[in-house]
Amino acid sequence: MIEVYPSLFVGNEADARTVLHTPGWYVVHACKEPFHRQALGYTGRGAPKDHPEYLVAERDGRLALNLVDAPNPAYIPKEVIDAALAAIHQNISQSKVLVHCNQGMSRSPTIALLYLAGYTSALGKKDFEQTLVDFKKLYPAYAPAGGMHHFAQQNWHSYTKDIKQ
Repeated sequence: MIEVYPSLFVGNEADARTVLHTPGWYVVHACKEPFHRQALGYTGRGAPKDHPEYLVAERDGRLALNLVDAPNPAYIPKEVIDAALAAIHQNISQSKVLVHCNQGMSRSPTIALLYLAGYTSALGKKDFEQTLVDFKKLYPAYAPAGGMHHFAQQNWHSYTKDIKQ
């Protein structure tokens, strides 16, 4: 687990299990398995598409995302990423926030990157490729799958057009 910004941490599933239900922490589970599945209690291949929490399930002190590390950005719902960014923004002033995925290499650091770029001035206003270079200095394990990388690249302007401090 690495603190990439004051009170914003990026990590993996083991890190989440360490801080889950610990006072002073808010957790964003950026992975379908096992956290979104557990939150909704489904047993089949996926959550029922008509379930009101199909994409995002909020529970006490945490947010579970129905997010897989897809190779194609078309399978990464913007609503899921937007919900994660909003949850970080709403909780970071009163809690430490951990954003994690299973391995801590793709989904969670991409969400942290987009948060830093859109809600802070920590990375400055730079183009996508230069920001990646700077973010990798903060989080060296960043190795996004193609879907997360291309999602961030394709949506870069919408997240960075105005710093939302």
